[in-house]
Amino acid sequence: MRRLLRRQDPAEIAGEVAAAGAAPPPSADPDLTAAAFFDVDNTMIRGASIYHFARGLASRGLFTTGDLVKFAFGQAMFRVRGNENPEHVAKAKEMALAFVAGLKVEEVVTLGEEIYDEVMADRIWSGARALAQAHLDAGQRVWLVTATPVELAQVIARRLGLTGALGTVAETADGAYTGRLVGDLLHGPAKAEAIRALARVEGLDLSRCSAYSDSANDLPMLSIVGHPYAINPDSELREHAREQGWQVRDFRTGRKATMIGLPVAAAAGAVAGGIAAGIALRRHYRSH
Repeated sequence: MRRLLRRQDPAEIAGEVAAAGAAPPPSADPDLTAAAFFDVDNTMIRGASIYHFARGLASRGLFTTGDLVKFAFGQAMFRVRGNENPEHVAKAKEMALAFVAGLKVEEVVTLGEEIYDEVMADRIWSGARALAQAHLDAGQRVWLVTATPVELAQVIARRLGLTGALGTVAETADGAYTGRLVGDLLHGPAKAEAIRALARVEGLDLSRCSAYSDSANDLPMLSIVGHPYAINPDSELREHAREQGWQVRDFRTGRKATMIGLPVAAAAGAVAGGIAAGIALRRHYRSH
């Protein structure tokens, strides 16, 4: 019996060929026990991410410059080198949480997506992005680790094609912020604890992992991995890296600066920007 052969339509053939040509090359075999951790502010992005977020809100007319200056000045008690006064930290958190209580998480995420594309995308350090991509190409997972609110950190991670983000977590109920933190600000030693916890869950061997930061505040995070890197380092981290034989990468040009675009520590920017965002969104809700 003669077999009937199906004659494929030329358009169908063209479509299949085009699709095959567009298929990405095979990815590297997963390396499940090694990963990379990147600080965000001045490591992955120029300046403080929450400051850029606040600028995006300001461009929408959601708060005044006076509001931002007032609250940012109040957070300047956070110093560049991590000697925060516990009483001051507690007061800063209390102020921030008072303003975010009741705000909708989805609204913050939506604004974060928009503002990343408008303000932040062009401020990503291409060198740091390339380092992260090299880990991905090697089959390793890459997480951001930052004091920035986790919702904004996750937006940045998604836009960069990274695995995910560890950030400061605010408690939520029914889709809104309650005004309490889950734990504490993800800053200094808290970053190291977050990485250790993630390593336990994901089965990571920290001796095979890498970490990248610009600040001596992140020495706890850098010190727990087998491959620490100083990126655009402040003077204290640069000196420590030199003493320890750590690799240093500096993607800045021209005058060296500890911080670019924001003369306050990253933790200060995170809290101040969070307060500014809270003011802005609260006014937004009240007007609707």
